[in-house]
Amino acid sequence: MPFLAVVLFLPWFLLLGALFWLFRREPRTAARKRFDVIALLLAFALSIAGMRWGYALGLADIGTGAIWKQVLATLVAYGAFLMAMFIAMVLRSWLLSRRPAPAG
Repeated sequence: MPFLAVVLFLPWFLLLGALFWLFRREPRTAARKRFDVIALLLAFALSIAGMRWGYALGLADIGTGAIWKQVLATLVAYGAFLMAMFIAMVLRSWLLSRRPAPAG
């Protein structure tokens, strides 16, 4: 039951991950591909860790229903994924802007 949050958001994570991968097509170097893969794996791992933490934390009032524990876990998982993707986008943009201009 604690992994329901990730299962429910997996299609959305795949869509956001695909957009992250495809956005800004150039330059598509090996270093950028490595960065993107690491960023996506890290975002997914942080999402799972956030989901487990949110579920285990138990701050949701289960007196109103057991679903709220799952809702809190889902929100934490989604927030962790978005935070990681935002930081990766900013970092990738900063790294790409620092690359030297092509000689020619």
